[in-house]
Amino acid sequence: MGDVTITYLEMTDRAHLRPRPHPDPLFTVREATVRQWQVNRFFYACVGGGYRWHDKLPWSDEQWRAYVEDESLRTFIASWGGSPAGYFELEFHDDAVQIASFGLLPAFIGRGLGAALLTRALEEAWAMGPSRVWVHTCTLDHPASLANYRARGMVPYKTEQIRDGSGL
Repeated sequence: MGDVTITYLEMTDRAHLRPRPHPDPLFTVREATVRQWQVNRFFYACVGGGYRWHDKLPWSDEQWRAYVEDESLRTFIASWGGSPAGYFELEFHDDAVQIASFGLLPAFIGRGLGAALLTRALEEAWAMGPSRVWVHTCTLDHPASLANYRARGMVPYKTEQIRDGSGL
């Protein structure tokens, strides 16, 4: 697999957000107010399947349930024309919000929705009242991920190398 670079990014002021909404009214993002761990597991597997997201794949149903039912987690689902298109999860801890998961389903990659989805994720994160919003991405994620985070106003604050992808 080779070495993997993990980049941690943050935004410390809402004013740094450079939004890019999507003009198509078929694209919507709504919070999943009924917590259903199966939905989060579905998105995690489908969005992350092509990018080697594997840390949560072996989780039991009970682990998924506990994760999704934790009050610090909020899940948002993007759709396009009624079809699930992607999602993001926000976790609030210690006066900071982490974009814990973020991505599009394969059929919606390349349609210009990633910037709009990230815009919405950052808007929702700031609405929670944190002092900072942060995320991490790595060289196994979609090639446009890092550029999207930076284009929306997030700045790197740490990078690390993991040999052969161990520890991911």
